[in-house]
Amino acid sequence: MNGTQRFNGLSFDIDLGEFSVHVKKFTLDITDNSTAAKRNGRPDGWLKGDVEGSGKITIDRSGLKAFTNAAKTAKSFQDLDTFDIQSYAKLGDDEFKVNVYGCKIKLASLLNIDKGSTDETEFELDYVVTSPKFVEIDGTPYVNQESETSSS
Repeated sequence: MNGTQRFNGLSFDIDLGEFSVHVKKFTLDITDNSTAAKRNGRPDGWLKGDVEGSGKITIDRSGLKAFTNAAKTAKSFQDLDTFDIQSYAKLGDDEFKVNVYGCKIKLASLLNIDKGSTDETEFELDYVVTSPKFVEIDGTPYVNQESETSSS
Protein backbone atom coordinates (compact mmCIF):
# COMPACT_ATOMS: atom_id res chain seq x y z
CA MET A 1 0.00 0.00 0.00
CA ASN A 2 1.39 3.40 -0.99
CA GLY A 3 1.46 6.03 1.75
CA THR A 4 0.75 9.64 0.88
CA GLN A 5 2.82 12.42 2.39
CA ARG A 6 0.73 14.67 4.62
CA PHE A 7 1.16 18.29 5.69
CA ASN A 8 3.12 18.95 8.86
CA GLY A 9 4.90 21.94 10.37
CA LEU A 10 7.86 21.48 8.02
CA SER A 11 5.54 21.89 5.02
CA PHE A 12 4.67 25.54 5.77
CA ASP A 13 6.27 28.80 4.78
CA ILE A 14 5.03 31.78 6.78
CA ASP A 15 5.37 35.43 5.78
CA LEU A 16 4.77 38.06 8.47
CA GLY A 17 4.24 41.15 6.35
CA GLU A 18 7.52 43.03 6.06
CA PHE A 19 9.16 41.00 8.83
CA SER A 20 11.69 38.49 7.57
CA VAL A 21 11.77 36.06 10.47
CA HIS A 22 11.92 32.33 11.03
CA VAL A 23 8.73 31.29 12.81
CA LYS A 24 9.13 28.36 15.20
CA LYS A 25 5.39 28.02 15.87
CA PHE A 26 2.31 29.77 14.54
CA THR A 27 -1.31 29.43 15.64
CA LEU A 28 -4.58 30.97 14.49
CA ASP A 29 -7.80 30.60 16.48
CA ILE A 30 -11.14 31.78 15.11
CA THR A 31 -14.13 32.49 17.34
CA ASP A 32 -17.43 32.52 15.43
CA ASN A 33 -20.38 33.48 17.62
CA SER A 34 -23.05 32.28 15.19
CA THR A 35 -25.74 30.46 17.11
CA ALA A 36 -29.07 28.72 16.85
CA ALA A 37 -32.16 30.93 16.98
CA LYS A 38 -34.86 29.78 19.38
CA ARG A 39 -38.60 30.13 19.41
CA ASN A 40 -40.58 28.89 22.40
CA GLY A 41 -37.39 27.37 23.81
CA ARG A 42 -36.64 25.26 20.71
CA PRO A 43 -34.14 25.69 17.90
CA ASP A 44 -35.68 27.51 14.94
CA GLY A 45 -33.05 28.58 12.43
CA TRP A 46 -29.78 30.32 13.08
CA LEU A 47 -28.26 33.74 13.66
CA LYS A 48 -25.03 34.99 12.14
CA GLY A 49 -22.67 36.05 14.91
CA ASP A 50 -19.65 38.27 15.23
CA VAL A 51 -16.20 36.82 14.63
CA GLU A 52 -12.76 37.36 16.05
CA GLY A 53 -9.36 35.89 15.41
CA SER A 54 -6.19 35.64 17.42
CA GLY A 55 -3.11 33.51 17.78
CA LYS A 56 0.51 33.18 18.78
CA ILE A 57 3.75 33.52 16.88
CA THR A 58 6.77 31.84 18.48
CA ILE A 59 10.14 33.17 17.33
CA ASP A 60 13.81 32.90 18.25
CA ARG A 61 16.17 35.70 19.28
CA SER A 62 16.86 36.86 15.71
CA GLY A 63 13.10 37.07 15.11
CA LEU A 64 12.66 39.16 18.24
CA LYS A 65 15.45 41.46 17.04
CA ALA A 66 13.54 42.07 13.79
CA PHE A 67 10.43 43.08 15.75
CA THR A 68 12.51 45.15 18.20
CA ASN A 69 14.14 47.08 15.34
CA ALA A 70 10.72 47.75 13.77
CA ALA A 71 9.37 48.85 17.18
CA LYS A 72 12.30 51.24 17.58
CA THR A 73 11.42 52.85 14.24
CA ALA A 74 7.72 53.01 15.22
CA LYS A 75 8.69 54.50 18.65
CA SER A 76 7.32 51.54 20.65
CA PHE A 77 5.99 48.00 20.39
CA GLN A 78 2.45 49.31 20.87
CA ASP A 79 2.90 51.66 17.90
CA LEU A 80 3.89 48.90 15.45
CA ASP A 81 1.64 48.88 12.40
CA THR A 82 -0.62 45.94 11.70
CA PHE A 83 0.54 43.43 9.10
CA ASP A 84 -0.82 40.50 7.13
CA ILE A 85 0.28 36.92 7.73
CA GLN A 86 0.42 34.43 4.89
CA SER A 87 0.97 30.73 5.52
CA TYR A 88 1.42 28.37 2.63
CA ALA A 89 2.15 24.69 2.09
CA LYS A 90 2.35 22.60 -1.07
CA LEU A 91 2.74 18.86 -1.49
CA GLY A 92 2.49 17.72 -5.11
CA ASP A 93 -0.85 18.97 -6.44
CA ASP A 94 -2.23 19.81 -2.99
CA GLU A 95 -1.85 23.38 -1.73
CA PHE A 96 -3.02 24.83 1.57
CA LYS A 97 -2.99 28.60 2.06
CA VAL A 98 -4.26 30.71 4.94
CA ASN A 99 -4.10 34.53 4.89
CA VAL A 100 -4.74 36.53 8.07
CA TYR A 101 -5.30 40.28 7.64
CA GLY A 102 -4.50 43.24 9.87
CA CYS A 103 -2.63 41.44 12.63
CA LYS A 104 -1.74 43.56 15.68
CA ILE A 105 0.95 42.02 17.88
CA LYS A 106 1.41 42.15 21.62
CA LEU A 107 4.34 40.67 23.52
CA ALA A 108 3.11 37.69 25.50
CA SER A 109 5.86 35.49 26.90
CA LEU A 110 9.00 37.60 26.92
CA LEU A 111 11.08 35.51 29.32
CA ASN A 112 10.78 31.93 30.44
CA ILE A 113 14.23 31.04 31.77
CA ASP A 114 14.99 27.46 32.75
CA LYS A 115 18.61 27.07 33.92
CA GLY A 116 18.29 23.29 33.58
CA SER A 117 17.23 23.39 29.92
CA THR A 118 19.40 23.22 26.82
CA ASP A 119 16.52 24.30 24.54
CA GLU A 120 16.85 27.49 22.54
CA THR A 121 15.15 30.51 24.13
CA GLU A 122 11.82 31.29 22.47
CA PHE A 123 9.64 34.40 22.53
CA GLU A 124 5.86 34.45 22.08
CA LEU A 125 4.00 37.24 20.35
CA ASP A 126 0.22 37.24 20.70
CA TYR A 127 -1.75 38.85 17.90
CA VAL A 128 -5.33 39.82 17.19
CA VAL A 129 -6.95 40.12 13.78
CA THR A 130 -8.12 43.71 13.18
CA SER A 131 -9.07 43.87 9.48
CA PRO A 132 -12.65 43.41 8.23
CA LYS A 133 -11.07 41.26 5.49
CA PHE A 134 -10.35 38.88 8.42
CA VAL A 135 -9.17 35.45 7.20
CA GLU A 136 -9.05 33.58 3.89
CA ILE A 137 -8.68 29.82 3.68
CA ASP A 138 -7.50 28.56 0.29
CA GLY A 139 -8.65 31.87 -1.23
CA THR A 140 -12.14 31.66 0.30
CA PRO A 141 -13.04 34.37 2.82
CA TYR A 142 -14.27 33.24 6.23
CA VAL A 143 -16.72 36.16 6.37
CA ASN A 144 -18.83 37.35 3.45
CA GLN A 145 -17.18 40.57 2.29
CA GLU A 146 -20.28 41.66 0.35
CA SER A 147 -22.49 41.63 3.45
CA GLU A 148 -19.88 43.78 5.24
CA THR A 149 -20.00 46.51 2.59
CA SER A 150 -23.77 46.44 2.13
CA SER A 151 -24.45 46.96 5.85
CA SER A 152 -22.32 50.11 6.07
